[in-house]
Amino acid sequence: MLTISNKVELADWEIDISQIRAQGAGGQNVNKVSSAVHLRFDILNSSLPPFYKERLMHLSDQRISKEGIIVIKAQSFRTLELNKEDALQRLKELIQSAVKQQKARKPTKPTKGSQRRRVDSKTRKGKTKALRGKVEI
Repeated sequence: MLTISNKVELADWEIDISQIRAQGAGGQNVNKVSSAVHLRFDILNSSLPPFYKERLMHLSDQRISKEGIIVIKAQSFRTLELNKEDALQRLKELIQSAVKQQKARKPTKPTKGSQRRRVDSKTRKGKTKALRGKVEI
């Protein structure tokens, strides 16, 4: 069971974890041992609440396909167990970040002092540029 929040849990049968060979350098051992992990999770056919599913489907993340399948590849560690834990943790963080409420932005106005300083600096620059004209003899 993967616990997302107090009320939301994912069963083991919903998460498909398969072993693959890790890519990249690593010598002879990397060619023999399948220690990397491919995690696949189907959003639409899961037991997540509808609110979670909707937010995940509207999330723009390259790990989520158009069909609603999350694919996470974990190969950071040398052991299969650590890579499994890493993939599950990343899935949990992705789901939690999708349902996290963003703070509403409150538009603010510039202060009178900042407006005055801006205009003063513009007039100073203008005076400096006005002195750069041709000099008549």
